[in-house]
Amino acid sequence: MAAEGVTKSVERALQLLGIVCSEDSMTLTEAARDADLPASTALRLLRSLCAQGFLRREEDGSYRAGPRLIQLGARALSKNNLINSAGPYMRALAAECGESVYLSVKVSQEEALYIHIEEGTHSVRHVSWVGNTIPLDNSAAGKVFRGDEGEAAVVEDRVEKDVTAIATGVRVGGQLVAALSIVAPSYRMDADIIDALSFDLREMASDVECALGGELK
Repeated sequence: MAAEGVTKSVERALQLLGIVCSEDSMTLTEAARDADLPASTALRLLRSLCAQGFLRREEDGSYRAGPRLIQLGARALSKNNLINSAGPYMRALAAECGESVYLSVKVSQEEALYIHIEEGTHSVRHVSWVGNTIPLDNSAAGKVFRGDEGEAAVVEDRVEKDVTAIATGVRVGGQLVAALSIVAPSYRMDADIIDALSFDLREMASDVECALGGELK
């Protein structure tokens, strides 16, 4: 029973950690409600997570991701072969076209996760959604992961109002492993620009696939 109790506490703590980190910040009341836990239990777990650096308590009493969690995430991403291979090509395309370029992976049957961005150079641009999930339904990356991209998937004003996304897949050994997307304000995206960016995106995906060399670590 003691072992079961420890396991349950760990599960609750991890659940609470995920809930808090799904938002910019969260109060005790909000975290306890979303985790379906008594406030006293949630407070005890939040204090433990803060003590280990996985969460941080702000002056206003809210909680957000802590330095230890951010450090671990940064270390994990720095060793990600997909990001290391795609990053330079994404950076070059963002500099060339001025729009933000994203890398995403499928994390469930319903969602994909943005894991890297190279921000565009326009003063008005799409800013980082890294760490955010997007629905496979109604998103350009989602069309890629559902096998409905054609030459490139294009979605306008679906996930976000007045935003257009163009996406294509990255394949390793014939298997789809990621999606590359250009995300931009819709007012800059006419048919000719979308066609040109779709071509550039497909070219970049080919370069990334060559850089990966058929291997993904």
